[in-house]
Amino acid sequence: MTQTLEQRTYTANEYLEFEVNSEERHEYINGEIIQVSGGTPNHNKIAGNLFAHLNFALKRQPYEVFVTDQRLWIPEKRIYTYPDIMVMIPPLKYAEGRRDTLTNPLMIVEVLSKSTEAYDRGDKFAAYRTFSSFQEYVLINQYTLQVEQYTRIEPQKWTFLEYTSSDAILSFSTVPVEVELLEIYNKVDFENPE
Repeated sequence: MTQTLEQRTYTANEYLEFEVNSEERHEYINGEIIQVSGGTPNHNKIAGNLFAHLNFALKRQPYEVFVTDQRLWIPEKRIYTYPDIMVMIPPLKYAEGRRDTLTNPLMIVEVLSKSTEAYDRGDKFAAYRTFSSFQEYVLINQYTLQVEQYTRIEPQKWTFLEYTSSDAILSFSTVPVEVELLEIYNKVDFENPE
């Protein structure tokens, strides 16, 4: 995230009207509209690599995979956001009166950047946890080989696994998919970070 629009409180409907007509993406956080910055090449490679792997591995299975531009509504926290990758179990649930905003994530993946890391780990993760459907959260570092996986095992209890070796295999807990870290990081340039 980068900049906030004019300092005033917006209604959710004002945000949606603004967002539908905007060329840039914006998040909405309890009355505030915040422009989402563009991703770096490493960020896009990581999200693209993992989305392609998940989308292919889950074809003909009862899951839907979405990337970057799919809006998510978190009603309990009054947040509209765009996770890097989401996996859902059909039927898809939509925000009231919308066909472009979903509300039932099973798994969310965020690629960490310097400007969003604290938010992704803190308030955003707390907001995602308000969904009863949400069972797995994966954070991917774009500056070094590191993947963190959080899995819900009870309503208020999560397990944590960390992957940092080049031969590690990430085994998702909510979908029948495994992926090598080297595949997630394919063509990522750690020597010249943005």
